[in-house]
Amino acid sequence: MTRTNAELLNRAYRMLPGASLGSFYLLEGHEFVIAKGEGSRVWDVEGRGYLDFVMGSGPMVLGHAHAEVVAAVREQIGRGSTFYGLNNVAIELAEMIVGASPCADALKFCSTGSEATFYALRLARAATGRPRILKFEGGYHGHHDYAMMSVTPARPAPFPTPVPDSAGIPETVERDVLVAPFNDLAATRQIIEQHASELAAVIVEPLSRMLEPQPGFLEGLRDATRRHGVVLIFDEVVTGFRIAWGGAQEVYGVVPDLACYGKIIGGGLPLAAVAGRRDLVELANPRKKGAPDYVYASGTLNGNPVSSAAGLATLRVMRQPGTYERLNAVGDRLCAGLREVARRLDLPAQVLGRGPLANIYFTPEAIVDYRSSQKNDSRTTQQLGSALLDRSVLTNLSAKMYLSLAHTDGDIDQALAAFEDALRAIRGR
Repeated sequence: MTRTNAELLNRAYRMLPGASLGSFYLLEGHEFVIAKGEGSRVWDVEGRGYLDFVMGSGPMVLGHAHAEVVAAVREQIGRGSTFYGLNNVAIELAEMIVGASPCADALKFCSTGSEATFYALRLARAATGRPRILKFEGGYHGHHDYAMMSVTPARPAPFPTPVPDSAGIPETVERDVLVAPFNDLAATRQIIEQHASELAAVIVEPLSRMLEPQPGFLEGLRDATRRHGVVLIFDEVVTGFRIAWGGAQEVYGVVPDLACYGKIIGGGLPLAAVAGRRDLVELANPRKKGAPDYVYASGTLNGNPVSSAAGLATLRVMRQPGTYERLNAVGDRLCAGLREVARRLDLPAQVLGRGPLANIYFTPEAIVDYRSSQKNDSRTTQQLGSALLDRSVLTNLSAKMYLSLAHTDGDIDQALAAFEDALRAIRGR
């Protein structure tokens, strides 16, 4: 029996807070329930298709239900879905990730990007014997207490004071988090120098949401952390294997001490990792349990063979010649088209993008950090997202648009026509 969106949404509202599986939801009147994904599209339970620029919030870089990933998952699940112990697929995937990551000698698997950043910070505190960490305002590193500080502060505090993004975070955690402005090397250096004796780590998205690091920023960050014995952590959950085979480290030419991976390395299934210098990762060696600097980092599904098989199949495709040229081309085509739409409509808009990542911001002012990004006209962004749904295009413009190898030039043309039509309608209102 075919279920309707209305029926399933009614059930979802009873069972799931806000009828949402996490923080992402569609506005009332535009909600639907996804039943299927294939290539660059998803379909709701009533059969309506949408050109998808959410792509599972990033993991589906090959597109939905890619044949090689599906085949790998089917083959592995017939051999067993999980073992808790060492398995050959996880070993092979670990070797591929370490081989691609400039900073990595070894890695520790986990299940989510949030776990990866949490374990990276724990490793840094154990290695240095220091309690505090520094993150950047607007930077997202998952949902644990240390990460949920000044991600989207409605009323930003003076640096380096953090603003909790969630209720339920202990004040003791707040005291151990410092916050700096992204792309402001002078201010960041000053905070590091003032707190060096108690600072364990600096964690940063090298491409912070959609903000490019300004020339010299990451290099200066590397120099300051090295000088004071602070562990530098790159959160490559989004950028890893997406903007280049070697991720942001390859693109920007800066090598951290630890890097966190997720999304793409699981091929659409739960899998993440923290990788880096052997002396740091080795602190999580369970054979050393009981040592004063031993770090507990474990989980029931760490290195799950089905997730590892999906990730391995995905990375094998990503490693093929021409992959990144195609991803860059499709992203560049969308960004250039959006700029042209804004120009034709005489809209004060900016389009930011790097490889298969893109977004549009409605402000005439340069966007270089979180506070300048907040000058975006959020009402227009919200209206645009809903108007695009009416035109069968699914986006999450409050975050970013993800593109994939499955997106064709025709898909981009369809999206650009929908953007222009939607923006004309909004301006008309």
